[in-house]
Amino acid sequence: MRRAQQFPLSREFPLSRTAFPPDFAWGTATAAYQIEGAANLDGKGKSIWDVYTHEPMKIHNNENGDIACDSYQRYPDDIRLMEDLGLNSYRFSISWPRILPDGRGKVNNKGLDHYERLTDELLKVGIQPLVTLYHWDLPQVLFEEGGWVERSTAEAFCEYADAVSRRLGDRVKNWITINEPFSCIYSHLTGKMVPGEKGFGNAVYAGHHLLLAHGLCLPILRGNSKRPDTEVGISLSLNYYKPGNNTPEAKAAAGTFDAYANRWFLDPIYKGSYPCELVRAFEPYIGNYAEDMKIISQPTDFLGMNYYLRSQIVSIQDITNWEYTTRTPQPDEITDMGWEVYPEGLYLLLQRINSEYTPGKILITENGAAFKDEAVQENGVFAIHDPHRTAYIQKHILAVLTEYRINTLYCEFDSIKSHHQKSIFRGHILLDSLI
Repeated sequence: MRRAQQFPLSREFPLSRTAFPPDFAWGTATAAYQIEGAANLDGKGKSIWDVYTHEPMKIHNNENGDIACDSYQRYPDDIRLMEDLGLNSYRFSISWPRILPDGRGKVNNKGLDHYERLTDELLKVGIQPLVTLYHWDLPQVLFEEGGWVERSTAEAFCEYADAVSRRLGDRVKNWITINEPFSCIYSHLTGKMVPGEKGFGNAVYAGHHLLLAHGLCLPILRGNSKRPDTEVGISLSLNYYKPGNNTPEAKAAAGTFDAYANRWFLDPIYKGSYPCELVRAFEPYIGNYAEDMKIISQPTDFLGMNYYLRSQIVSIQDITNWEYTTRTPQPDEITDMGWEVYPEGLYLLLQRINSEYTPGKILITENGAAFKDEAVQENGVFAIHDPHRTAYIQKHILAVLTEYRINTLYCEFDSIKSHHQKSIFRGHILLDSLI
């Protein structure tokens, strides 16, 4: 195994766009429910988020995405802002219930028309769309049938992928099947987030069917593509976990945590099996899955990597209920969400994944930080001085640049997504309505 290179503590490489290859992708990332609004427009069906966010006290201040950034109707303004930022890539997700209001069956062409217009306008100004098919907005009707716990949801996902790629396959080069499958099953481990139903067995079922949906739709996306350079992959939430102290307990706990949080999805896709630490725990639920693994482990063209933080694991009380203890980071090293700022973790993960899994190409599909920004008026114009987020992004770009220089690794640096807790901001642009 290759010895890890030391992460530079000072700026060794010039931090400018010229330090990267000309075709390096600089972009930003969003998710349909978080920005689109238009919750009941043009035949859209309900997603699990439409229902969940209207339940009392599920979301900060009882806010919801009915309007959000109103991007469904104001996307031309969004594209102008992207041009101002100098972006050449835009990662957005498509709303499944906007395309198939009933989760399967009849296609809503008005929904497809919207994403076709968005794609065309991006391409006109030289911004490449990076399309995510699933960023958690499962049609409510499928959830009521069991959601990802049921294998039939993976089959319905294929209908959806087919409808979208038939319409956009002549223009879209890069497709992401699923965004962060671990986040999709997090609710089953903790009872938090959508759908809010806790149970380890359901987490195992849901995780397996998300992986299966990814594998099943790979040939569909490639078959419907009219572009010879089409690339298809998946985005995983991958963070850096290390022992919180030097005890054997902490070292073992960090390894177990990594198996559940990172390798639960990495290993099936790139090694065709679940991590050995998980096999016995999974056996009561999914048994013989050898044939499914052949589907799940089909080659991808890239791995999307969402990186935010390091966690220092001290002990695990009950991993099936996601009960564990971490070492608390220093106050000057954390974001407003309590996440440690640790760019070296991105550098080390890039090295590890490149070495252990050899995905070929890695795209950094999410990275960013939440800080409570203060808008001030200067000469009659609102402005935000944003030193913490600027420093965060600079340091993480340096991590990518360092790994690129050492390993000739191509990465796409897609940064910042929105968050439902609107009192904490994670984006590039502050909406007037929030000032």
